[in-house]
Amino acid sequence: MEGDRFIAGAAAKSDCLVTYVRGNAPMAVVVRSSVGALFGKAISATALKVAAEFGATAGSLQVDDDGALDGTVAARAEAALRKAGFARNPTAAPVVPARTASPRSRFRRTRLYLPGDQPHLAANAGLFGADCLIFDLEDAVVAERKFDTRILVRRTLEESLMLGDREIVVRINPLAGPYGRDDLSEIVRARPHAVTLPKCESAADVRAADEEISALEEASGIERGSIFLMPIIETAAGVLSSREIAQASPRNVALCFGREDFSRDIGAVAPSAAAGGAATGAFATKGVESLLARQMIVLAARASGIEPLDSVFADVEDEEGLFRSCVEARAIGFAGKGVLHPLQIPIVMKAFRPTEAEAARAEKIVAAFAGAAAEGRGAISVDGQMVDAPVAEKARALLRDYREED
Repeated sequence: MEGDRFIAGAAAKSDCLVTYVRGNAPMAVVVRSSVGALFGKAISATALKVAAEFGATAGSLQVDDDGALDGTVAARAEAALRKAGFARNPTAAPVVPARTASPRSRFRRTRLYLPGDQPHLAANAGLFGADCLIFDLEDAVVAERKFDTRILVRRTLEESLMLGDREIVVRINPLAGPYGRDDLSEIVRARPHAVTLPKCESAADVRAADEEISALEEASGIERGSIFLMPIIETAAGVLSSREIAQASPRNVALCFGREDFSRDIGAVAPSAAAGGAATGAFATKGVESLLARQMIVLAARASGIEPLDSVFADVEDEEGLFRSCVEARAIGFAGKGVLHPLQIPIVMKAFRPTEAEAARAEKIVAAFAGAAAEGRGAISVDGQMVDAPVAEKARALLRDYREED
């Protein structure tokens, strides 16, 4: 904001900078764009439509465009006008996204994090093959851009363009801070499938979010309880309260782990050459400081009937390291992993999806157990392994996973 000038957006790829200037003359729109000859009239029409929605009939909107889609232009114009004090006309028809609730049992092997303030990343996100798309309003967005970003994410979710059938999730800021409740007020009406709660440390954090979302669902005409929660455990306090957190709300569908913040919270420092030589022994394994925490989160989630989801693997160029990390996570009991780059998605998918050999053995176990049950026997041996009802059910679950049956 500069006097009577109110600015939103960014001069960046697939984005635009919108400036509203107060004035007494009828509303005018000025478009400066490299594609103005082709799309200038459409950009102007979008800006004027938003101005009408907010009752802005005087002044001017200047749009400096670099290939922004209509939804981005609308979001930036809205943010500029709201900074100037305009409120949406209550008689304007509400936008109702064509999005149905997500199944609780759907696969969440990969969760692709998308910085909420970078619209070019959202444009094709639904094509990358991730199970979940997480629009990040927290760590990926600096404080001075949070207002603009939550409006942009809401508009993106309302349009649902090119998001496909992915599970749409928004990571809000902590409710205890200055931004979290405003995040919920903005995005709940856009009907995300789920909300992730960062820095979750107690059941009270989850219950507060549940109550807030319930009130917003009712105000927006959304069925109560249709928006899920995915608390993220990122501190020692959160790990120690993980079971209470997992059981704090029927909205919970997953318990996520945030390794980087957790390691920082407990003061873990990886051994290095600078500290007297290369890492050796138990500390040669990257992430050893979080092993117990990850196991506790798996136990808390599984005991509560929800999915445990592992942290991201930060080194996007280390494909072998990512695969090893996924294999370890699956061995511990995690059902999926976060990703920071689309190139990580197929690696994570491969690691978490059962192999043909695992599926073949599961088929053998299921068939043998069914035959034994028909003969009245409750336990049998398959290739030297004792197979009873729990083992058979585990095999059936693996086959459902292999066939991708929710």
